[in-house]
Amino acid sequence: MTPAHLAAPPHGIPVSPLLTCHPEKQRLYGADTYFQESHEQLAALTGDIIGFAHRHAVLLLKPDAVVARRLDAAVDWLTAQRFRIVGAAVTRLTRTMIRSLWYFQWNLATPHRRRLAALFLEDADALVLLVRPDDDLDVPASVELTRLKGPTDPDARRPGQLRHVLGRYSYLLNLAHTADEPADVLRELAVHFDDTARDRLFRSALAYEDRTACARELTDRLYAATEPRDLDFDPAVARLRDTVARHGGADPAADPRRLLQTAWERGIDLDPWDTVIVGSKVLPMRQPGRAPVLDGADADTWRRHLDTVRATAK
Repeated sequence: MTPAHLAAPPHGIPVSPLLTCHPEKQRLYGADTYFQESHEQLAALTGDIIGFAHRHAVLLLKPDAVVARRLDAAVDWLTAQRFRIVGAAVTRLTRTMIRSLWYFQWNLATPHRRRLAALFLEDADALVLLVRPDDDLDVPASVELTRLKGPTDPDARRPGQLRHVLGRYSYLLNLAHTADEPADVLRELAVHFDDTARDRLFRSALAYEDRTACARELTDRLYAATEPRDLDFDPAVARLRDTVARHGGADPAADPRRLLQTAWERGIDLDPWDTVIVGSKVLPMRQPGRAPVLDGADADTWRRHLDTVRATAK
């Protein structure tokens, strides 16, 4: 089934059920500017938009991966998992971009999480890798890469998963993000890049170029532009205590959560990275009782979905 077989929705373009498991995502993405931009641009380059979206995945290596010097490890992991890097580019996660990227999920975020994210996501550039598996898969590449990446919860990560390899720091400092489904691959490329940069990525991917060397070159540039940071919790707490002690009036022996809150109340200038390291461990990151507006789907759900769509199309 292709978009040509779908009725055009009243507020946007048709989104094939082969791009997402979720009917609500079909509806919302059809009217989403970012999705529309990628979809229309890719349509001018290939007649197989669905195939492209299924064969490719997007990996975002965030600023925490840059300062922790874990980009090389991520590239090595992709090679070991038999994913070819077919596109690589640098992005800057501004306040607007952060909210655009996670627009349908950040209804879960607490005020603490939004405040902490603003401290580190804009502190350094990030690396986006467009990848394609060397092997044929029975689910979209984005779904498989998301499975291999591992969960947000550091305690739930397992050896071999990307987020376990890169470092189990906290819910917020997870170093890597993947587009969940084929529809998200298209949308997120438009969030990160303008028409010119996207065109380069699309053409490189369509030509099945190996851009691993480019990814390593960009890694070196990102490292050269940033200071390395230790993201471990205990040293960060110790540094915060030293900062608070120098300002007086606040109890440097308070528990880490109270230490942070007192420092904020009194306007003490804290190191942004230490604030994020500690805050993401001791402050609530997720609003209780809320579900995301849109979410991804695991591999088993996708297999069932593909069977249903194909049966319906006969």
